Amino acid sequence: MDVLYGLHPVEEAVRSGVGRLERVLLARERGDSRLEKLARLCRESGVRVSLESRDELTRMARTDAHQGALALVRERSFLAIEDLLALQPQPGAQHRFFLALDGVEDPHNLGALLRAADGAGVDGVVLPERRSAPVSATVAKASAGASEHVRIARVTNLVRSLEQMKRSNIWVLGLDERGTPDYTDFDFRIDCVLVLGREGAGLHDLVKRTCDHLLRIPMAGKVSSLNVSVAGAVVMYEAMRQRRNPPPPKPAAPPRARRGLGS
Repeated sequence: MDVLYGLHPVEEAVRSGVGRLERVLLARERGDSRLEKLARLCRESGVRVSLESRDELTRMARTDAHQGALALVRERSFLAIEDLLALQPQPGAQHRFFLALDGVEDPHNLGALLRAADGAGVDGVVLPERRSAPVSATVAKASAGASEHVRIARVTNLVRSLEQMKRSNIWVLGLDERGTPDYTDFDFRIDCVLVLGREGAGLHDLVKRTCDHLLRIPMAGKVSSLNVSVAGAVVMYEAMRQRRNPPPPKPAAPPRARRGLGS
C-alpha cells in the first residue's frame, strides 16, 4: 500500500474515484469542520473511514505534516505512451497538449508541476522511469492532490517516446534559456508536448536535439532562469490562454480596382 497524507491530497484521492483507495484514517484528537467534511465525503463516496491517534498517523506517514488525514491506496498503475497518444482533445479544445519531464528529481517541483498541469488542462504527463522523482506522498501533498487527477505515462526511454509522439504529428517543444523564440511569440494552437529539463542543468543534449523548437522565457533581472516548476507553469498557462482564444481574423484584402473604371 502507498500512503497519502494531508487534507487536500486525501480529499482529491476520494474525489478522483480511481478505485485505488483502500481506506481513510483520521486523527481521533482533531474534531474540526475540515475533518468532518472529509469524513462526510468519504461516507458519501463509500470509502471506509477509521479513527486513529495522531501519533499513529505520524508513524504511518513518517512525518507530522499529515494534518490529521491519511489514506491507504493501492500502488498506482501508470499509462503507456500509446495510451496518451490515443487520447482525444479535451472538450472545447481542438488540439492535445502534453507535458514531458526530463530529469525532474525534486518531489516538490514534480508536485508543483502536476498541480499546474492539472490547472492548465494538460492532457497527460510523460515521466521517465529513471532520473525522475517517484509519484510519492510528498509529491501528492506538494500537488495539493492534483497528482490523483493527472494522466501520467511512465516510459523507459524519454527520447524514444518523444520520437514516437513526433510520428503521431505532435510537435516537441523544449524550454531552454538559450532558445528562440520567446514563448509568448509561439503559437501553441497545435498538438504539442512541452519538455522541461533538470533543475539547474536543463534538458539533456539528446533530448534537446529531439525537440522541434526550443523556446525561452525572457528574463529582465540578474538571474538567468526560473525554477523549473515556475517556468513550466508560466508556459503552460500561456498555452492555455492561447488555446482558449480563437486565432485573430485575417485582415480583409484591399478592394481591387475594377477594370475600365476610374481615371
